[in-house]
Amino acid sequence: MLITTTDIQLYEILKQKLGNKEAEALVNFVDARIKESNDQNLKTITTKEDLKNLELKLTQQIDETKLKIAETKTDIIRWVFAFFIPLMLAIIGLYVKK
Repeated sequence: MLITTTDIQLYEILKQKLGNKEAEALVNFVDARIKESNDQNLKTITTKEDLKNLELKLTQQIDETKLKIAETKTDIIRWVFAFFIPLMLAIIGLYVKK
């Protein structure tokens, strides 16, 4: 374990109040908790590489969605003409019949 200046200062303050063993134990406990907290924070930090990967995935999904929309649009146009032509023929047939 690396002892920093703040650890030494904390130890000296606590040593006067608590004694050697208790001060050392408390400083070690505080260091362990800080290290544990830092390790947990490192797991949740997003890096530039993570953001870049997310951006690529989102771009791919957007492109796929645009392609699906275009395909759906052409399908709708086909169905409109498929219903429009017989309807027009029926209307023309009714006019010709009179």
